[in-house]
Amino acid sequence: MTKEKKQQPKLPRFNFAWIYIVAGAILLFIYLNGGGGKSSVKEVGYTELKEYINKGYVNDIKVYDNNEVEAYVTPDSAKYIFGEKKENRIGERPVLTSQIGSKEKFEEFIDVQQNEGHYTGNVKYETKPDYWGDLFWNIFPLLVFVGIWIFLMRRMSGGGGGAQGNVFNVGKSKAKLFEKDDNNRVTFKDVAGQEGAKQEVQEIVDFLRNPERYTDLGGKIPKGALLVGPPGTGKTLLAKAVAGEAEVPFFSLSGSDFVEMFVGVGASRVRDLFRQAKEKAPCIIFIDEIDAVGRARGKNPSMGGNDERENTLNQLLTEMDGFGTNSGIIIMAATNRVDILDNALLRAGRFDRQIHVDLPDLNERKEVFGVHLRPLKLDESVDVDLLARQTPGFSGADIANVCNEAALIAARHRKKLVDKQDFLDAVDRIIGGLEKKTKIMTDKEKETIALHEAGHATLSWFLEHANPLIKVTIVPRGRALGAAWYLPEERQITTKEQMLDEMCAILGGRAAEELFIGRISTGAMNDLERVTKQAYGMIAYAGMSDKLANLCYYNNTEATFQRPYSEKTAELIDNEVKEMIREQYERAKSILAQHSEGHRALANLLIEREVIFAEDVEKIFGKRPWASRSEEIFDKNEENNANINNGETPQNETEAEVSENNTDKDE
Repeated sequence: MTKEKKQQPKLPRFNFAWIYIVAGAILLFIYLNGGGGKSSVKEVGYTELKEYINKGYVNDIKVYDNNEVEAYVTPDSAKYIFGEKKENRIGERPVLTSQIGSKEKFEEFIDVQQNEGHYTGNVKYETKPDYWGDLFWNIFPLLVFVGIWIFLMRRMSGGGGGAQGNVFNVGKSKAKLFEKDDNNRVTFKDVAGQEGAKQEVQEIVDFLRNPERYTDLGGKIPKGALLVGPPGTGKTLLAKAVAGEAEVPFFSLSGSDFVEMFVGVGASRVRDLFRQAKEKAPCIIFIDEIDAVGRARGKNPSMGGNDERENTLNQLLTEMDGFGTNSGIIIMAATNRVDILDNALLRAGRFDRQIHVDLPDLNERKEVFGVHLRPLKLDESVDVDLLARQTPGFSGADIANVCNEAALIAARHRKKLVDKQDFLDAVDRIIGGLEKKTKIMTDKEKETIALHEAGHATLSWFLEHANPLIKVTIVPRGRALGAAWYLPEERQITTKEQMLDEMCAILGGRAAEELFIGRISTGAMNDLERVTKQAYGMIAYAGMSDKLANLCYYNNTEATFQRPYSEKTAELIDNEVKEMIREQYERAKSILAQHSEGHRALANLLIEREVIFAEDVEKIFGKRPWASRSEEIFDKNEENNANINNGETPQNETEAEVSENNTDKDE
């Protein structure tokens, strides 16, 4: 065994900055002392100064604007003034300084001395030099320039202090590292719903915990997993939960963190990221919004062949193939635009799996509400099942926003607990906007809006496949002057008959205006936009046309410069769309004409109460002939909703039909 070497005391590291500081101080001292031209200065009183001038000891005088006088002593007389002991230390031009009271009196004194021959030198009048001011204006611009340069360099290198703030570290990775012992560790308990996605990523967790179970059998764990889904569905949270469950380090960064104005910086950051990951293995690298750097190559020819984003992507592809198969590094990424990613990024061996994180269904929404309701002080009236049914199409982020908004509404009304009314008001507030009961409308406008909304309600009541009606209001909310809320069924596929009934119900507002008022308004513009898009989708994409049956012209490739069909086909598509919308519009007018009395009663009730519910419509038209499962579910809670006030009805951003009578949107 070798003897342990004694640890030498660590000496402080030599820093060249101290040399610069000392040299600067010396130069400053020399500058302030005039470069050594004045080696002896003595301050005397005015009477003493006149005595020296009278004796002929002075040969030159400077008078400054602040009444300060500098009198230069002759070399022969210096020893009498400064003393014989200091003679060897007297400079070339010893000087006396004094403060005079008046320049005029001093000039008279000098004239007398010159006439008597006691003073034969010159008298100069000058401005007193400001050494500190000169120093400031000489150095301050340089300091400003240096400060701006340092600021720009730090901004371009990612800002902040430490290594990231150094311009020479601009190529370092900006990934945030979350260690396994962090107190704010996220687990699967914090991720509600998404059972299918959690089941797929569970294998990744098992591998990071027990890699021998797989490697002993010769298996290879996928190197990467791509989380795909709409915004707000919890892709980032799911990735953090995987790292938390596996209890391994977690590198998190965004795809835009690789993008930089300097050439080669993105590729350098990719290399540094994987270098750090190898040191922390086993670990997880999570790249959020990977489409910022992973777009398909060659789609932007104007950038040429030296595109920095493509260089970064090439380096990422190389690094994903560069480390060992069982090195313990797993890459997870998230995007909601998987269709634009490069094929090389999605091939087997890189992102082997695509895990779809979809919008939560009814049961999953209950779980999501359960997570976000934990920190709230709830009233007994809050029904999680009812809230889940009233929020179809909501993502996890939307549900979190509903819970937060409900708490804010309760606090605004100075309540001690958050009740059911607050949650339903929060849904209305998020989807429809803030109520504007103070908005001024004429009686004619109010009648037009009531007839318009009553048209939607009447058609949805008598059409078999239309969504069940929940509430109709003519209270302005957001930019809409009227709205109708429905409780749509959550179906996986939609038939042509269902889409036609929905289209007919949407056209009910415009049909009611033409049929019962005799003129149309801009209030149906939002309805017409939705109907037109739906009709084009049915004909051009879904093949639901007699003349263009079973044809789909959808093209998801990026940077397409021509349509996948001819001009004649385009004209045929336009004609089919016009015919489909015309048929449903005539159908809507026909149904409204058959139930004109009930429609008028419904409109009058809207004008009187401004908000009506499904039970009010049922009193006018009778029970809806087409009872759907959604209505059956909702009827079970009819007793709980009997006392619902204005605004306490479910809305859905994607399915709720919102009719706008707003002239601001008139083109």
